[in-house]
Amino acid sequence: MTRLLLTKIPFFKEIIVSSFACENCGWVNNEIQSAGKIQEEGVQYKLLVSSKEDLNREVVKADCATTKIPELDFEIPPLTQKGALSTVEGLIDRAVAGLEQDQPTRKATDPEVALKIEEFIEKLMKLKDVKVPFTLIIDDPSGNSFVENPYAPQKDEALLITQYKRDSAQDSMLGLQACTEEETPQSSMDDLRNEVLQFGTNCPECNAPAETNMKLVQIPHFKEVIIMATNCEACGHRTNEVKSGGATEPLGTKITLRITDPSDMSRDLLKSETCAIFIPELEFELGMGILGGKFTTLEGLLTDVKELIVVKNPFIAGDSSAPERSEKLREFGQKLNEIISGKREAHIILRDSAGNSYLQNLYAPDPDPEMKIEKYERTFEDNEELGLNDMNTEDYKEQKVDK
Repeated sequence: MTRLLLTKIPFFKEIIVSSFACENCGWVNNEIQSAGKIQEEGVQYKLLVSSKEDLNREVVKADCATTKIPELDFEIPPLTQKGALSTVEGLIDRAVAGLEQDQPTRKATDPEVALKIEEFIEKLMKLKDVKVPFTLIIDDPSGNSFVENPYAPQKDEALLITQYKRDSAQDSMLGLQACTEEETPQSSMDDLRNEVLQFGTNCPECNAPAETNMKLVQIPHFKEVIIMATNCEACGHRTNEVKSGGATEPLGTKITLRITDPSDMSRDLLKSETCAIFIPELEFELGMGILGGKFTTLEGLLTDVKELIVVKNPFIAGDSSAPERSEKLREFGQKLNEIISGKREAHIILRDSAGNSYLQNLYAPDPDPEMKIEKYERTFEDNEELGLNDMNTEDYKEQKVDK
C-alpha cells in the first residue's frame, strides 16, 4: 500500500509525502518530492563531518540533487534517487543499501566487480565511525535541499552554503526553458525608466496566476536598481525583490550602523543578493544570497530575518524540534524584537563584496555620526563567489578570432 499526502511544511512550502509499506515482507519506504516552485538559484551545501553528532544532522535531499563524498571519490548523480528527509548517517545507509541491492547477481556473474563494490561498501560504513573527518556535498540546482545548522541562529563553521546561478544544462534537467538575452536599444531603456512593466507569473504560495510589476528606480545618493513586486489577489501574498541595475563596483562596501533610536528602523535599505548581514551583539551572521535582494526599511529587514530564523525554521516545531534548540531560537527572536522596538542597542553590518547595497543616511549630504561606510579590496575568495576570477573582459574579440 502506498499513501500520498500533499502538505505544507515550514521552509519547503508544498511537498508530497509518499509512504510505502508491504504487509508480506515488512519492507517500508518513505520519500518526499517538492510540489512547490523551483527556486531562482541553485544551492550547494558543503559539510565537514568531524564528529558523530554531525551524523545526526537532518538533511532534506531533493531528487535532482547530487551527493558527493570527495575523500572516497563517491558521487550519487541527480535523478537516480528519490527525494528523502533523513540524516547524514541515513544518506550513507541509503547509499550502502543501493550498492548492496544487486550484489548477489554480481557475485554470480562478475565476482571481481562484486569484490570491489564490497570493499567500497566497507569504506562507506567506516565513515560512520568518524575516525577521520570527511566532506559531504549536496549540490541541488533546484534550491530545494537543506542541511540542518544545529547552532542556528549563529554561524555554523562546519557548514558552507553557496547559492549559484544555474547553467543551461541544469535548466534543461529541471524542465525550465532557457532564457534568451536580447540587446535593448538605449531609447527603449529610457522608456523603461518612465513606466512599470508587467508580466504574468504564478504565486509562490498558492500557485495561482499573478502579475509581477517591474520598475527601474534611481535611489538618491546611490545608483539605479530594478524593483520587482508580485501581488497575488487569490491569497494576498506579496513579495518584492531588488536587482542591481549597474555593474559590480571595483571595491567591496562595508556599512556599519549603530542602532540607538527607534527612528533608525525607518531608514531605507537596499540589500543586494551579494550582501551578508552581521549583528555582533547577537553573534549572528547571514550569508550572501539568503533572503535575496530587497528594497525595504531596516525594520523590514530585521523582521524578515526573524521570520526566516524563528518562524519558518523547519526544525523548531514538529518531530524535528529539540527543546533546547527551540528555546534558543525563541530567545534570539525576543532579542531581535528588543532591537526593533529600541529597547536594546546593537550594530548591524552590511558587507557587500559587489558594492551594490545601500543604507539611508538621515543626515545626507552630511556624514551620519552613527553610520560608517568603508571600501575594501576584495579577496580571491570574494571574486570567486562573484564569478570574477574567470571572467575575461580584455581583448575579447581578438581572442575569439584567434580561436
